[in-house]
Amino acid sequence: MRRVSQGVLALLLAAGMTGTAVQGVQAAPTAAEDIAARLKAIPGMKVEEKPSTLPGHRWFWLNYRQPVDHRRPKGQWFEQRIMLQHKAAERPMVLYTSGYDTPETMFRSEPTALVDGNQISVEYRYFTPSRPEPTDWTKDTIWQAATDEHRLIGALKKIYQSRWISTGGSKGGMTAVYHKRFYPNDVDGSVVYVAPNDVDNDEDSRYDRFFATVGTDDTCRAHIKSLAREFLKRRPAMLERFKADAAGNGWTFSILRDPDRAFENSVMDFEWGFWQYKLQSDCAALPPLDATDDVLYKTLDEIAGISFYTDQGLAPYIPYYYQAGTQLGWGSPQFKHLRPLLRYESSYQPRTYVPRDIPMRFDGGRAMRDIDRWVRDHGSRLMFLYGENDPWGSERFRLGKGSKDSAVYEAPGMNHSGRLIDKLPAEQRSKAIADLLRWAGATQRAQVLTTTPADATDPLQLQRPPL
Repeated sequence: MRRVSQGVLALLLAAGMTGTAVQGVQAAPTAAEDIAARLKAIPGMKVEEKPSTLPGHRWFWLNYRQPVDHRRPKGQWFEQRIMLQHKAAERPMVLYTSGYDTPETMFRSEPTALVDGNQISVEYRYFTPSRPEPTDWTKDTIWQAATDEHRLIGALKKIYQSRWISTGGSKGGMTAVYHKRFYPNDVDGSVVYVAPNDVDNDEDSRYDRFFATVGTDDTCRAHIKSLAREFLKRRPAMLERFKADAAGNGWTFSILRDPDRAFENSVMDFEWGFWQYKLQSDCAALPPLDATDDVLYKTLDEIAGISFYTDQGLAPYIPYYYQAGTQLGWGSPQFKHLRPLLRYESSYQPRTYVPRDIPMRFDGGRAMRDIDRWVRDHGSRLMFLYGENDPWGSERFRLGKGSKDSAVYEAPGMNHSGRLIDKLPAEQRSKAIADLLRWAGATQRAQVLTTTPADATDPLQLQRPPL
């Protein structure tokens, strides 16, 4: 699925601050900085400058040589793709990761805009083109990916010596936490958006409670469930349209085996997809149950993204499903409202979405229990943000007695957005911004202005795996 939404966020324009403090909008970096030459001097770094679409920034596409196995650095290597938005070497640096491939567009994450800093967007290992060939899938782990970032940060800190903030949403937020667990001194703070924390993969009742109570409109909840049933009741008509689209677009089904299984998986994702991407107010735009087959098919496609369940839609996300099925865990809501209309309910798991020639074995939750313990016992300078109506927040990170200088926030009525600081109640928003500025090395002597900048695209809306 590809979604683009515009958000409203707070930008801080400071006056009269020194050091790494947030300052007003600066002029474009001068050629005298020769930042390109400094980047090219980093061993293993390839540098290509692209035309910038953000005033006051230069845009570089970087490729950095990384070991496939950091425990054996003399073995196989691959090139990891990084997008750098350079403002000034003395500004704070924000490390953003989607946890997937990196968007090929200039944008500022919410923390980047708030600290008025530089930003690197790091592509997660094994997402193309940052995939080694031949591919040893056993190295697609959270430690290896965290060590990718650790090694990259070490190289770039020779240039960017001010404070560092890490951020990301969903799997990107998880990535930020995992990196901080293994390398807590690499960054000065982490702003983590809508990151699930599946500590006990076998206990997913919180998802069922979420879907039974989400929002404030009982009629809306019931209608979404009824629409999903209606899709299945009209299976022949839906499949007729799906197969026609597949033939017209060259879609194939070797991963999910056939269009019927692919269609049913999209229906199981319909309710989840609505609450992940839509707001309760969007319920009014959903069609009635007696709508035509064409209208219902269009609705299913708009919300679940039916083309996602083809080989062409799933292939880019195989590295995610591999990790979900080996370390991260996955959500398993019950589909009681869809029974007995389901034929493939047991297929709703990561193994289904990974080609059978790639071996997978779940670690029993060891990796996630380790992460959870670290957050509660040792985590520091962690800011977790969740949308109240986002299903991914059903299993979320918790703070403990050992957590220091950290907070968990929930944005009322919001979904799976990567720009939630501005959606917090005023007092919480002020504290969250103050903490972020402090971590970034700024004193809050800034005037807060609310605006809608051209770079307010939420990259979290650019992709969604169904699990």
